[in-house]
Amino acid sequence: MPRDRLLPSPRAAARTVAAVLGGDAALHLLWSTGSTWPAGDAASLSYAVLGIDAPFTPPVVLPLAAALLGGAALVTARARLGRGHRLGPLLQAGTLAVAGGTALRALAGIGWAAGLRTGLDPGAGPTFHLLNWTLYTPLCLLLAAAALRVAARKDGPARAR
Repeated sequence: MPRDRLLPSPRAAARTVAAVLGGDAALHLLWSTGSTWPAGDAASLSYAVLGIDAPFTPPVVLPLAAALLGGAALVTARARLGRGHRLGPLLQAGTLAVAGGTALRALAGIGWAAGLRTGLDPGAGPTFHLLNWTLYTPLCLLLAAAALRVAARKDGPARAR
């Protein structure tokens, strides 16, 4: 069986990226309303999500939601339109930026899981470390691989399988 048959299609990979980044954007939009779900308060949310004490206010989380939605849109458009489209170079660069950003976050997560505390507050506690190891880092590795799968497509628009 050819190796390409074992990998998800670029469109399936793009759907994965869009679903995860879109879900993350939805959480950021929720937090912009003042909600601290699923944490009990803003400090607990900040430590669980970031490992530091940072504000979850609209000026902070709304640009992040926009960036997440933009990344999802770029990867989706790259998978649908292909490299040959007039916006192909921009879509390719955006898809590679998503892959690079999520790969960097995954590498940081691996470092934190290995015991590095660079960038983390001492008060972060075990919740961040558990979420980092079981959710954030694996998701970022998946997103990086999926975005690279989309970027690797050389020909025209991806066809649904």
